[in-house]
Amino acid sequence: MNFLPAALAAYADAHTSPESDLLRQLNRNTHAHVLRPRMLSGHVQGRLLSMFSWMIRPRRVLEIGTYTGYSALCLAEGLTDDGLLITLDNNEELEDFARSYWQQSPLGSKIDFRLGQAADVIPTLTDTFDLVFIDADKLNYALYFDLVIDKVRPGGFLLADNVLWSGKVVEPVKPSDKETRAVLDFNQKIQDDPRVENVLLPIRDGLFVIRKL
Repeated sequence: MNFLPAALAAYADAHTSPESDLLRQLNRNTHAHVLRPRMLSGHVQGRLLSMFSWMIRPRRVLEIGTYTGYSALCLAEGLTDDGLLITLDNNEELEDFARSYWQQSPLGSKIDFRLGQAADVIPTLTDTFDLVFIDADKLNYALYFDLVIDKVRPGGFLLADNVLWSGKVVEPVKPSDKETRAVLDFNQKIQDDPRVENVLLPIRDGLFVIRKL
């Protein structure tokens, strides 16, 4: 995930607005108590998600992949006064962990957690979304995009995380490496889709910024 030299990454971190105390605690406790803490968005990417949210001022946000709830809090920061963020995850074991932090935030009432398989839940959603963040299982990225694109308003945005996949997207792909192949196929799918325009940012593990035309 770390493409920049450590000194430059530290410099970028030092020149990014700090996390709130609650986010810092959530970040620390995720690393201390939860498996695969690298899945957490973290300080710089979290502030970027917050910045996008403040720029867009969404009324409805959909997050596909909740993990420990860090990115949901970041994305909720820019919601309108009547805004709502719906976040989907199939890991019930982390639900209480995430909720315990949302409950400590004034934004917690704007976060609606839905437990289940995203592919089953997305078709049931009737909202029109201003912003979508895809950060779940890579094998289904293309499916999630197809399921949600018609629910995004024209001019709305989708963000997709981990699209550089630890640099594996520019390395030879082993036949058994289905996740890397799925990421490559998703990236090409977005590049070829005439309904959107897109830029791939080499931030952390790669962040696709996609605007629906």
